[in-house]
Amino acid sequence: QVQLVESGGGLVQPGGSLRLSCAASQLPLDYYAIGWFRQAPGKEREAVSCISSSDGSIYYTDSVKGRFTISRGNAKNTVYLQMNSLKPEDTAVYYCAIDPVYEHGTSCLRVWGMDYWGKGTLVTVSS
Repeated sequence: QVQLVESGGGLVQPGGSLRLSCAASQLPLDYYAIGWFRQAPGKEREAVSCISSSDGSIYYTDSVKGRFTISRGNAKNTVYLQMNSLKPEDTAVYYCAIDPVYEHGTSCLRVWGMDYWGKGTLVTVSS
């Protein structure tokens, strides 16, 4: 059973930065995708960014392109989300998730198919 633990959330002023971390207890043996998702109060959970294990393809939702950067640790069981130029609309609980049966060549920017989820870390962007 894969377990995911997020950390790094907090309160930050608009324009500030935060770095989120996600540690996975183990990784799937086959192709998988790992990424970050968020859910703001009263809104549906949305995909923010993800990486495929097959070729390292990276995807970002349009609202965070140029501001957020996803990366993997050397041990591959850790994924980071560097968030710069934060805006109040980035306020949400951020989750890390894994799709253990990812299909190579497809986008992983979707909530469905993500079978393993962390408990989330709260990011609040406010002055």
